[in-house]
Amino acid sequence: MNIVLSGTGSAVGKTTIATGIMGALSKEHKIQPFKVGPDFIDPSYHTLATGNYSRNLDSFFMNDYQINHCYKRALDISNSKIGIIEGVRGLYEGIGPIGDVGNTASIAKSLNAPIVLIIDSRSLVKSASALVLGFKQLDPELNIQGVILNKVKGKKHYLKTKEGIETLTDTKVIGGIPRNEDIEVMQRHLGLVPALEKDNIRNNINKWVETVEEYIDLDALLEIMGDYSSDSNKSIKQRSKPSIPYGEPFRKEDSNELWKAGNKQPIKIAVARDEVFSFYYQENLEALEDNGAKIIEFSPFKDEELPDADGLYVGGGYPELFIKELEENSSMRQSIYNFYNDGGKIYGECGGLIYLSKSIDGKKMCNILPYTSQMNKRVQGLSYTIAESKEDNVIAKKGELIRGHEFHYTSINTDDSTRFGLDVKRGRGITGSEDGILQDNILASYIHVHACSHPNFAYNFTRYINEH
Repeated sequence: MNIVLSGTGSAVGKTTIATGIMGALSKEHKIQPFKVGPDFIDPSYHTLATGNYSRNLDSFFMNDYQINHCYKRALDISNSKIGIIEGVRGLYEGIGPIGDVGNTASIAKSLNAPIVLIIDSRSLVKSASALVLGFKQLDPELNIQGVILNKVKGKKHYLKTKEGIETLTDTKVIGGIPRNEDIEVMQRHLGLVPALEKDNIRNNINKWVETVEEYIDLDALLEIMGDYSSDSNKSIKQRSKPSIPYGEPFRKEDSNELWKAGNKQPIKIAVARDEVFSFYYQENLEALEDNGAKIIEFSPFKDEELPDADGLYVGGGYPELFIKELEENSSMRQSIYNFYNDGGKIYGECGGLIYLSKSIDGKKMCNILPYTSQMNKRVQGLSYTIAESKEDNVIAKKGELIRGHEFHYTSINTDDSTRFGLDVKRGRGITGSEDGILQDNILASYIHVHACSHPNFAYNFTRYINEH
């Protein structure tokens, strides 16, 4: 049983409603949450609401085989029979105006999943019916089975809009969330809360759950899922190759593997994971484990020194918000520097890149990469990325193409002597055309990689640790 909860635009309160539904249903069912697209924030809410790690599904990162098997694998791991998938932006928004790559519709089609649209119904009555009808007719392969109205003015507004949609579009309306300034304020401030105020966000999730239980027919939602259960034995229809403006896709679209595994020699990889560094795809860690790695989590924020390990993985997060605390923890910074100086193998992503640098906004960081960095008022990189490895490094062999994404406000001040390991084919990277600072046994870049978007990631990293 599964359901895709999709907005019709970007600002419809989709995350609060989806998280509320997940939390409400988790009271009686085991729920496996998912998020469409390259997102670390929304999954953190899902995880708090359900107690299960939320997983990302993305048709830019994954082919249909990987989408289906990542979905089923997650259900097996959490012992869940219900998958709830929060979409990204509007149902059809992806990397292009015509195709499906990167959008919610592609995930719904891959999984043969029913869709419930979440509509911002402020000031809409009959026009809401036109909206639903347009979404249904644009792609008849999709199965839009229900509608949730958000920001309804009152009972009269809700009943009139519901009657119009059900009569004119033959689509069931299963609830209407009234306008609530408290919930709207929460929605506007989503993003930094999970890292900074977990107790507060738990309280907010409880309010979202109470709202969902009062205003959404959860039995009707379960009925939609039960009536349109995906056939686990259905043949997977391969999508056509995505229209990427730079180069060929990095792998064959009919590849029947999640990621490469095979390294069995036991190694230990220290993973920086705490309030500061929290941006990790769970599959990345599991892929490393599939290649013989024991994951040892530690906190650059709270711990005094790096645990005993053969490799170091510093993911993304919020180092810019904790620069004072990170600078003051000089024993940890020195411990990481000593690990590097002793030949340690290090991979850093985005926030990890900044933490490995000399400083950010004048505050001392690890000083392994001899470059200063700073926060900027405007976003410096926000897109899906494709990069080609210029030479062998800790996660890629020369010539391998890596898909990923970037989202950062920081910039790092490299110079003419900087050795870059990645040619950026799509996206910005560090310089606009290059990314991936190479230094000894380090690769540090702005690109967030998913184990399915670069299936050799974990195999290459563990092999490099074993061989160098």
